Amino acid sequence: MGQEGWGLKCGPSCASFSHQGRLPGLRVKYIFLVWLIIFAGSWMAYVHYSTYVELCRGHVCQVVICDQYRKGVISGSLCQDLCSLRQVEWGACLSSVPGQQVYSGLWQGKAVTIKCGIEEGLRPQAGSDTVPGRELVLFDKPSRGTSIKEFREMTLSFLKVNLGDLPSLPALVGQVLLMADVNNDGKVTLAEAKSVWALLHRTEFLLLLSLQKEHAPRLLGYCGDLYITETVPHSSWPGATLPPLLRPLLPPALQQWLGPAWPWRAKIALGLLEFVEELFHGSYGTFYMCETTLANVGYTAKHDFRMADLQQVAPEATVRRFLQGRRCEHSADCTFGHDCRAPCDKLLRQCKGDLIQPNLAKVCELLRDYLLPGAPADLQEELGRRLRTCTTLSGRADQVEAYHALVLRQLKTLLWKKISHTEYS
Repeated sequence: MGQEGWGLKCGPSCASFSHQGRLPGLRVKYIFLVWLIIFAGSWMAYVHYSTYVELCRGHVCQVVICDQYRKGVISGSLCQDLCSLRQVEWGACLSSVPGQQVYSGLWQGKAVTIKCGIEEGLRPQAGSDTVPGRELVLFDKPSRGTSIKEFREMTLSFLKVNLGDLPSLPALVGQVLLMADVNNDGKVTLAEAKSVWALLHRTEFLLLLSLQKEHAPRLLGYCGDLYITETVPHSSWPGATLPPLLRPLLPPALQQWLGPAWPWRAKIALGLLEFVEELFHGSYGTFYMCETTLANVGYTAKHDFRMADLQQVAPEATVRRFLQGRRCEHSADCTFGHDCRAPCDKLLRQCKGDLIQPNLAKVCELLRDYLLPGAPADLQEELGRRLRTCTTLSGRADQVEAYHALVLRQLKTLLWKKISHTEYS
């Protein structure tokens, strides 16, 4: 028999059988792929829901605050609208950490931001109708029988610890007592005193009292330690509206296309530089910016700068108290907040008290990505040089005050010359 006789010939039926034999395998692959997509989607939905439930507990805040208000434990200018008249509308959850609840909202026809703290261990148990005994922890001071003189001294001592021993503090104490007197009767009740005492322990509230109003959102009202501020309508960072997982993927250069026009950015940057100046030369001591990101740089409809979040701005006294005697192996162990970092003395294995990078250097680093893209051609080289010089600043600002002030003034003058006498000024 010839060689070709040994071959097997397969007709159309054989080809059909072979094709049908591959179909079950393909079906299995498709089914597995669909199952994988469903599983991944379900897991992401679960993680998102769990995170949302943990971060967004505004209803707990309102229940606790209103319960204490009805019991007469706390007071405040916002309490009646929040708890009795229900005129405060809660909007979207903006919280980034469980302990600090942040929501958008509406009050008296204005867009507002609602803020309230939730302490660990003070959350109601699942299925429980009881309200956590928050007054036992947060609203425990001052105690019954405290005189107004004792409360004044108590407030002054607290401010000295947190802001430093400054000659301007008595004026700030007077401002606190004036705010505590909700009904303007010239007296401070126990409920009013407990509310303002709890508020003073909220870092941002203390800063809202200490800093000039044109650089920070205006405080509109409070009840207990829940308070509302005006909303900062715009963010300088285009990624602020994106989900957290997608934000790192957004290149800084995209600011040129998605952000405001360059002259408006220059105006916002001038406001930010003035804010840095105030943090060093403020009436109530020195403050450090401990999370320097564009997400915290906001502005109004007129492109006036507003610090969107003051949670990561800390008084110098607070940072020094945190660093003092702290054990360390590397400078990373000496970090307060996100980027307030001090050197580590490797011989003593203790953190030093002076920060590596002053506020101005960190802000100039931020402004390189914010101002250089799209800057006018005749300004680009000099602006880049000024910002590079600024980012190399080191040491305590009070020790090299004249040089820091010179760098800051030169940068402000350069920007102001470019936009002055125009519609952008």
